[in-house]
Amino acid sequence: MVGRITAFMYGILCYLAFLASFLYAVGFLGNFGVPKGIDSGRVTGFAEALLIDAALLGLFAVQHSLMARQWFKKAWTRIVPASVERSTYVLFSSVALLVLFWKWEPIGGVIWNVENSVGRITLWMLYAIGWLVVLIATFLINHFDLFGLRQVWCSLLGREYKAPAFRTPGLYRYVRHPLYVGWLMVFWSTPEMTAAHLVFALATTGYILAAIQLEERELMRIHAEYAEYRRRVPMLVPGASKPITAEIRRPAANQAS
Repeated sequence: MVGRITAFMYGILCYLAFLASFLYAVGFLGNFGVPKGIDSGRVTGFAEALLIDAALLGLFAVQHSLMARQWFKKAWTRIVPASVERSTYVLFSSVALLVLFWKWEPIGGVIWNVENSVGRITLWMLYAIGWLVVLIATFLINHFDLFGLRQVWCSLLGREYKAPAFRTPGLYRYVRHPLYVGWLMVFWSTPEMTAAHLVFALATTGYILAAIQLEERELMRIHAEYAEYRRRVPMLVPGASKPITAEIRRPAANQAS
């Protein structure tokens, strides 16, 4: 029982780490309400700043994708209990993000600056909506399972953990990856696009497009029914095909990253 309690408390701490990184990200990308935003600090040499920022983005991308793969999970759960595998993934992702925020270097230079008040308000609204879409998407596919709390809760109660059934509610009927749609809105919706922000937006957009391919190849191998879902529902742009209304089982790896 002590081990179960320890695992549960560990899961709670990992979730709090996620909350801290998530809330800080809102201010970091928006350049408000946090000690250091994406454009904060003294601008150093372009090459040096670009190299540091690229390394930070690469660190997060490798960690985030590697630990989400099924082969890694199988190997990893030989070291850590299965009940805390997801929580550990969440913790490592949160730490990688916090390190990125801490060490990020501003680059200087403005790509665009929207001075029109209506335009600025519109972009800030899209920024807020993007964060809202991200949150809604996580709750539609079971927020607490996605961030490891359900796993440690089942362990605490001595219940067998079973992945929740995969449904296609709400946003998932119109795009396969609403979580990524929300992130893209967040990355690009800014009234002042600086060089540093552009580097971040381009790198994270590239990562998302690559991650989708890796994720869907894995899902196609594991779940034959995903092929039909993929055929009928567009990847990121609503309206590219007819929405799906039927429910299919939730792949354990779906939306893992």
